Amino acid sequence: MTDSSTVDEPGAGGESATCYRHPDREAHIRCVRCNRRICPSCMVDAAVGFQCPECVRKGNQGVRRARTVFGGRVTGNPGYVTKVIIAVNVVAFVLQQVSSSVTPRFDEYPYAVNNGEYYRLLTATFLHGGVLHIALNMLGLYLFGPPLEASLGRLRYGGLYLLSAIGGSAASYAFSDPRLASLGASGAVFGLLGAFLVVNRKLGRDSSGLIGLLVINFVYGFLAAGIDWRAHIGGLVTGCLGAAVIAYAPERRRSLAQLAGLALVALAVLALIAWRTATLAP
Repeated sequence: MTDSSTVDEPGAGGESATCYRHPDREAHIRCVRCNRRICPSCMVDAAVGFQCPECVRKGNQGVRRARTVFGGRVTGNPGYVTKVIIAVNVVAFVLQQVSSSVTPRFDEYPYAVNNGEYYRLLTATFLHGGVLHIALNMLGLYLFGPPLEASLGRLRYGGLYLLSAIGGSAASYAFSDPRLASLGASGAVFGLLGAFLVVNRKLGRDSSGLIGLLVINFVYGFLAAGIDWRAHIGGLVTGCLGAAVIAYAPERRRSLAQLAGLALVALAVLALIAWRTATLAP
């Protein structure tokens, strides 16, 4: 039942019976907070009657948002960033099939990186060498990304993914044959797996199944040809360090401590890149 105090007769008091947000629409309901007329599309259910969108927005500004155990914001769709990352990888893969120039232009070719094309350390992590390659990486991301995103929050999760991706590329750049190019999201995915281990340990959860999966993947990476196990290790180490910074930061000024810790991990990755560049210099 609608609160009778929010309902007006058409044109009561000589006032135009139109919505204050949509002057071309009739409105016979008033917002219970500001008393302005609102049309059906602007009516937001309240405990009693209806509110306008502006009053709802102002009211929400004073409400403290729920946070995850590690300080991130709780959202209604905790897998949103994961879906975006998967979409970017799929689009990049399609572009690789459409144009033969995409892969050699954006993969991680050490001599090109050494010549100043450092963007390749990131762009290469969104490229793949075949359908099976991208399918396995996206499957791992789909399985482990959303729960980790729900625990960390979107911003921390997205930052950790990118940091792990570059950490994997940095290890590949530093320790692989400089004549060989590398590509794939494996380093970033291994970073998320490492982060998952750290988060599970912090929360007291069992990780035996994940440890077994990591061991199998590492053994396969060492035995199979054409797999850049250096990127796997680099991504895993970076993901573990980044997750440890997020999970074990003190509650007092937690966000600042997390940001400072992640910055230190990023500096270590940059130092590795700088070292390799110096060793490849003519």
